[in-house]
Amino acid sequence: MSNTQAIRSAPADAALSNEDLQPTPVAHRTWTWKDFAALWVGMVVCVPTYTMASSMLDQGFSWQMAVWLVLLANCIVLIPMVLIGRVGPRHGIPFPILARASFGVKGSNLPAVLRGLVACGWFSINCYFGALALHGFFNVIGMNLAGPGPGETISTSQFLCFLAFWAMHLYFIWHGPESIRKLEVVAAPLMIAASAALVIYLMIKVPAGQLFNLPAKVVEGGPKTWAALTGLVGFWATLALNIPDFTRFAKSQKDQTLGQAIGLPIPMALFSMVGVIGFSASAILYGKAQLFPDGLLTQMGTFASGLGLLVILLANLTTNVAANLVSPSYDFSQLAPSRVSFRTGGFIAATIGLLFMPWKLLATSGGYLFTWLGGYGTLLGAIAGILLVDYYFVRKGELKVDDLYRRGGEYEYSGGWNVHALVAFGLGVLPCLPGYLVVSGLLPKESVPPVLVSLFDFGWFFSLFVAGVYYYLTAKKR
Repeated sequence: MSNTQAIRSAPADAALSNEDLQPTPVAHRTWTWKDFAALWVGMVVCVPTYTMASSMLDQGFSWQMAVWLVLLANCIVLIPMVLIGRVGPRHGIPFPILARASFGVKGSNLPAVLRGLVACGWFSINCYFGALALHGFFNVIGMNLAGPGPGETISTSQFLCFLAFWAMHLYFIWHGPESIRKLEVVAAPLMIAASAALVIYLMIKVPAGQLFNLPAKVVEGGPKTWAALTGLVGFWATLALNIPDFTRFAKSQKDQTLGQAIGLPIPMALFSMVGVIGFSASAILYGKAQLFPDGLLTQMGTFASGLGLLVILLANLTTNVAANLVSPSYDFSQLAPSRVSFRTGGFIAATIGLLFMPWKLLATSGGYLFTWLGGYGTLLGAIAGILLVDYYFVRKGELKVDDLYRRGGEYEYSGGWNVHALVAFGLGVLPCLPGYLVVSGLLPKESVPPVLVSLFDFGWFFSLFVAGVYYYLTAKKR
């Protein structure tokens, strides 16, 4: 199948298509490897990445092991990222349309909604981090806003900052993906410079020998290496699914592959060092290790720290609009294409994001690393396994693009649903559910067999493998 054939405009079925979901025309494929590298650097340099590293130190890992696991996890997740990303330049379609090939033209609503809801959760988390930075900035300039009181996880002033930062995202929803690309190209160099400045300042204040020789925190049972690796892989399991939403704008396969390879693993490992240094330096300088950078910068209380808090705002904005609004905009548009555009889908995602309460989820480092990252990583790993097996092993990279946009074609299956994909998804996810309920504190550990508790530590790997194998054994190319 030629590239031109793959991206020709499919006949529109009002129930399955709109302008935003149609294959991207060649004329709109303008993203080079530099754009993808900048996109990833802009998404990597954010508070969740910083917090991921500091959470690992808080969970008993040495800084060397923490950085190594971050690098390893991102090399692992880069593989499905690039493989699924190849669909974009080849066929010009976004993730929800790709999912129709394996789940069916109606069944694709399941992975689309699940991916969209996870993105809404991340959107809310990043809004919270931005709110903390905004709150800290106001305090640095002398406004003296109150923090949470006894028994509270968020104060009134912090919640108002949360709403204010949430509202900033509406501009980018309105102006679409191209406004996001322009934001990333400008923001990425600025965020790198600010991170480097913070590291230099802290290493001047604290001798390197002292900074990198703090004893690892002692935690009951020791650090959970496999559970942490699963959570770290899960960090970008979201983008591993919906990366075609971006690569559909790539000039070539080389551009999307090279840009992602440059922009993801090494920058993630390097920026995790910022979290390691910030966590350790705050413990040494102020007597309390800070999981979040806004806490460290607010403690510093200088003009430079105020600028740093503004950079955090920018960092979370760039990550949020690229990683957590583009995907659900397409995902929710997929549910009712004739009535929900990319723009409308983005507003829906932003509204749902208001319903999450990230201040409770982030109350502990374990809740962030294991419950949130590990939990949704397991969920999305099964979907990735099905997509990869279907596209590469069942269809050998060939798609009937026109049939992705109409009923009664190649991807109709049974009433628009592929039952085998649903069963594969269930087999990949459900065995990990008891362990998740234990880790999240919803079930006592004694009520679940130890083997099922341990299985959750391998959640993303298990669900991807089991779902993929079952799908391969049962799939029949028509």
